Amino acid sequence: MIPESFPCQLISWDESYDLGRRLAYEVKRSGFRPDLIVAIGRGGYVPARVVSDFLLFSLLASIKIEHWDTAACERPQASVRFPLAVDVQSQKVLIIDDVTDTGKTLRTAVDYMKELGAAEVRTGVLQHKTVSPFVPDYYAEKVAEWRWIIYPWAAHEDLVGLAERVLSEDAQSAREIGERLKGRYGLILEESTLLEVVEELVAMGKVEIRASTRCDR
Repeated sequence: MIPESFPCQLISWDESYDLGRRLAYEVKRSGFRPDLIVAIGRGGYVPARVVSDFLLFSLLASIKIEHWDTAACERPQASVRFPLAVDVQSQKVLIIDDVTDTGKTLRTAVDYMKELGAAEVRTGVLQHKTVSPFVPDYYAEKVAEWRWIIYPWAAHEDLVGLAERVLSEDAQSAREIGERLKGRYGLILEESTLLEVVEELVAMGKVEIRASTRCDR
């Protein structure tokens, strides 16, 4: 069961890029030379591209594994939705994702690659949460205190999902929604970001907020 409140952390584009660079360095330092890099969609698309850039490596493919929905909603089981489109028989594969949480996504990906006949499979993430029973071969940063990490490529989607959770049956102002996001998840949003989230909720029919109350000016 998902708790009503939990700590969240917004990661910036600059921070994400730096984590990707550091992850690539860890791979380089190990001496591992993959034949193919595989990004796990959707969270691993950007990190895998950054890693492949710093490794000066162009053979990048992807699979999509469904495990998490928006705003920390976990599916009962991780499963491969879009399979790999290339042959990995007898190849060395490096799988890249953004973060380890339960570890189920990476475990599913590793098992899948082995079923396809990969000779060696290694894994890398930007951030490894120590609560995960699956420990990747490479990570840029270790996260000892659990929190839901929001990367810039998923920020709008996650923030809209979290904002939905703090809505009441009554119409609310953007300021009220922002205060609830801060109180429940520790998120302090810029006004422009908050307004984008509120506009999305209005467009989805999740809340009715008069234009005059959206900014509380």
